[in-house]
Amino acid sequence: MSSPTFWDNKEQADLTLKEISELKNLTQDIKSLKEETESSLELIELLLVEKDDELLHNLEEEVAIQSKKLEKLSVLLLLNGPYDKNNCTLEVHSGAGGTEACDWAAMLYRMYLRYCEKKGFKTEILDYQEGEEVGIKSATIEIKGTNAYGYLKSEKGVHRLVRLSPFDAANKRHTSFASIDIIPEFDNTINVEISDKDLKIDVYRSSGKGGQGVNTTDSAVRITHLPTKTVVTCQNERSQIQNKETAMKMLKAKLYVIEQEKKNQELNDIKGTYQNIEFGSQIRSYVMHPYSMVKDHRTNAETSNVNKVLDGDLDLFIEAYLKGE
Repeated sequence: MSSPTFWDNKEQADLTLKEISELKNLTQDIKSLKEETESSLELIELLLVEKDDELLHNLEEEVAIQSKKLEKLSVLLLLNGPYDKNNCTLEVHSGAGGTEACDWAAMLYRMYLRYCEKKGFKTEILDYQEGEEVGIKSATIEIKGTNAYGYLKSEKGVHRLVRLSPFDAANKRHTSFASIDIIPEFDNTINVEISDKDLKIDVYRSSGKGGQGVNTTDSAVRITHLPTKTVVTCQNERSQIQNKETAMKMLKAKLYVIEQEKKNQELNDIKGTYQNIEFGSQIRSYVMHPYSMVKDHRTNAETSNVNKVLDGDLDLFIEAYLKGE
């Protein structure tokens, strides 16, 4: 930063400043925990000399807090993948189940927005397609924050909901499905060449809530990459040109992930294995009737507090996945 040429390249300078900020926050957390631990060790020395029940009780509470802080710091060691530090894009798609599935997709959409809010991540709604009656058919959220992809990569897959249907007059139990896709954001060093003849570009009218006032002109863009059948959409920007630029950026990221999968032959490294959005393919089940439980079928992590999870408390499942991985 002290170099006279530091600001010559503003984009690179901003990346450096961001990295410095991240490292300062991390080292400060480690230093604080180290100081707290040393203070607790001094209290232990005192207790070995003279018994004090009140001091012992205070020490036990402090050690419990320090243990939780240490656990959170240790999770950061697991975020060591090549793209874990990056921002990411999260896509929600309703699956088998019609109206029920659209409502379930909307519930997941809210859950991830709440999770990002708790983590301090910034979100922007790039696309929002309402369901015919309720909920959403699909939505795309851009998520910005340190380790956004590292934390959320575990959420890629099919999510299953079991509940008494609020849309069924007979109040019968229904099972709904929705899928989540997570794509890391890449910097400008990633170059993906796309031929114009391989693209099908559709322009349509923006619709739905879309977060911060989606434009309602014919500016929304849908791009289909014909060879891979990959589809991306964007309707959040103010002009068709801006929406197209954002959509192309998302498409390049998706195609890069696909290419990496082909090269590495490790389908679960980044994007995961493709599965139909239906019975038997889910990574996690959210059961609200006849009992309450959320269970991840990959790690066996589970909790009976469904509402807490749907309110964005996903650390239990994300940390279990990272440790298992």
